[in-house]
Amino acid sequence: MTATEHLGKLQLSIMRVLWSAGEATVSDVHEALRHSHGLAPTTIATMLKKMERKGVVSHRTEGRRFVYRPTVSEALVTRSMVTELAERLFDGDKVALVSHLLTAHEVDADELAALQRKIDAARHGAGQDEDKEEA
Repeated sequence: MTATEHLGKLQLSIMRVLWSAGEATVSDVHEALRHSHGLAPTTIATMLKKMERKGVVSHRTEGRRFVYRPTVSEALVTRSMVTELAERLFDGDKVALVSHLLTAHEVDADELAALQRKIDAARHGAGQDEDKEEA
């Protein structure tokens, strides 16, 4: 298990600020999340320290301020957390996860078309990999 599998809602919100900005101070993160989370700057600072111990952010010092940056990509965190979710709820069965999403939630025609394009692209990519293995 990696640390990224255990990011909570606030940690994900902080990571989104850092991914978007590239790097940010506690004040920057606080301002970005002020309306949606209403937390004190000290809470943000504490959370960033915890996240640094997890290894998902690092900091550099600029005067008396810490400037934080993400050390993991959004894609890695997303992949890790979805894998964890699939393992916990569906015993790792990706088809069961996608089936649940399709049957338990409203999916409109545009979303279904976008999913079909992704399936077609994945199928096409898988076929290319098989061709390479046979060569």
